Amino acid sequence: MDTLNITLHETTFADIALFFQFQLDEAACRMAAFTSKDGNDKAAYLARWEQLLKDPSISIRTIKVDDVIVGSVSKYVLFGDAEITYWLDKNYWDKGIATFALKEFLKLETTRPLYGRIAYDNYGSQKVLERNGFVKIGEDKGFAKARDKEIVEFVFVLNN
Repeated sequence: MDTLNITLHETTFADIALFFQFQLDEAACRMAAFTSKDGNDKAAYLARWEQLLKDPSISIRTIKVDDVIVGSVSKYVLFGDAEITYWLDKNYWDKGIATFALKEFLKLETTRPLYGRIAYDNYGSQKVLERNGFVKIGEDKGFAKARDKEIVEFVFVLNN
């Protein structure tokens, strides 16, 4: 990772077209498990993201490596709790990028507690959260659209 220039930028609507392409990857969707209901409908996906970009309760940053867009990291509110989410182009997995991007994002987004929910078998994401100080506090079940079934999700929290 020493040679990678990883930066976060304000997300623009122009970035969203690449986000759409990233989430079309079946293996990535399976790993993420909890994907959007409109993941294959580009118009619906873009319209949804356009609304997200306007929502002041949501903080979204685009992750770039050497000025190439490779993913996103964001904070949103679900059932009154601040939650973290991120997505990285599968071509950039296992390089420490998500860990570094989340670390930088947490300097900008100071809401605490901050929760993270991940599929029980998404070991890479578990490591990303743990390396950034998140602690596993429990389990829940949720419908994973990408797997077309209810699965266990681990719940993590960052308090400081």
